[in-house]
Amino acid sequence: QVQLVESGGGSVQAGGSLRLSCVASRNTYCMGWFRQAPGKEREFVSEFTSDGSTRYVDSVKGRFSVSKDYAMNTLYLQMNSLKPEDTGMYFCAAGLFGKLGGGCREFNYWGQGTQVTVSS
Repeated sequence: QVQLVESGGGSVQAGGSLRLSCVASRNTYCMGWFRQAPGKEREFVSEFTSDGSTRYVDSVKGRFSVSKDYAMNTLYLQMNSLKPEDTGMYFCAAGLFGKLGGGCREFNYWGQGTQVTVSS
């Protein structure tokens, strides 16, 4: 089992920044961020794998940056130039295995989420 605890959400104006954190109870092969806006399905935002590879959804490229502190088993998501469409509940997830070609095979563990609200 892996427990994940997110923090760092809040309310900001468009153009502002937030940094999300996710503390994992143990190290895993991959970790990622997902978000869910009201009335919409959960969507992938970013991923970090143990070889240092990162992946982002197109809508956040150039604005968001994912990183990991291995010693603290903590994943971060630095979010800059925030837009109202970034509003949603942000979830941290972790997976144990990679897949051929790179990336996480599946995300097996999920946190409770942290709310991000961006006003125009």
